[in-house]
Amino acid sequence: MSSSAQVTLELTPQSPLDIINVNECVSNQFGDPLSDYSKTLYYSYHTTAGYFDQNLCAQLGHSSEALRALVLAFLRLFPPKGAYRHDQLHLRHELNDEERKQEPLNAHSHLAFISSGLTNCAVYPNRTGIPVYFVDLDGIWKDVKRRRRTTVVGFNRETVVDRKKLSIPVSSHPVDSVNLKDSRLGFSDWLEELVDQLGIVTGRIDIALAPEEQHAGLTVNEYETLLMKHDLAEVLGNPLGFMAEKGKHLLGDPRAIPAKAMDYAKYDLVRVINEVVDALGLSNSVFERMVNRFLAAPAGHFLGMKRSLSLLISDEDGDGKGSIVEGAYQSPILVQWEKARARTRQLEITLVRFE
Repeated sequence: MSSSAQVTLELTPQSPLDIINVNECVSNQFGDPLSDYSKTLYYSYHTTAGYFDQNLCAQLGHSSEALRALVLAFLRLFPPKGAYRHDQLHLRHELNDEERKQEPLNAHSHLAFISSGLTNCAVYPNRTGIPVYFVDLDGIWKDVKRRRRTTVVGFNRETVVDRKKLSIPVSSHPVDSVNLKDSRLGFSDWLEELVDQLGIVTGRIDIALAPEEQHAGLTVNEYETLLMKHDLAEVLGNPLGFMAEKGKHLLGDPRAIPAKAMDYAKYDLVRVINEVVDALGLSNSVFERMVNRFLAAPAGHFLGMKRSLSLLISDEDGDGKGSIVEGAYQSPILVQWEKARARTRQLEITLVRFE
């Protein structure tokens, strides 16, 4: 048996929000090619579709309905057709006229992906009969089912090959985001060189904020300027105000705007948190603490922003040389909602080989 094995499959969502059991799809299409391995890594190539961490799914009893309730709560925070800057296609100068006709208006899906804690890369124990769900927030656009790809890697052990610590420059703005894939930064090229030097064919790169870094997070998503510099920045700067503004078209009484828009937003936020707590089976005391935190420090607790992300290393070309796997629009992104000392953020990078 080789040290690892992988399959890549295409998924066809059946609804805008679709929750697909990938293990079942693998079994139907390929049989049991990964059954001899104790662990599995799941990788999504998309920025509005991915996986939840296995600990959360275990807490929810690996229930698709509980996951659906959780995701729907976050989608309510970011309603579609909410006048997001990302969706004002006449401002998207990187698109030509034909591309504008095809471009989904999906800023709400990007924001829900980031805020709910969905990830491009998740590792699960490989257990027979336990479902692993691919969660698609944006599976159908204009009645067209989108084509999705995911890779599943089976392995038994992971060995840490190297660890690095790196300082990333950030701006003096309290709310900002950094595209770690920006060629001017050199971060992606540096990672690829490390993978090549260490001879990792199949494995993973874990990128984490150093423990001393606060008021910041990491995600993998589309680094589109209007989405990151305007929509996400507004969420981080004033979450309740953002909800009030983007959701006001949903209010039944236009005369209540703008005087009552913020009150509606606060009410909706508490109601959504309550639904999340019900989905997770948490106690009332935990709920009260969550509400207090959301309202007292909204930027830090409103988003389920992660402090780490992972990238898959794989020999996709079959030439015996590993490289970093990424989707067409994926970028690792560093986000902050308060100023960093000395205008830098410290990242800890761990390179892992699967064996």
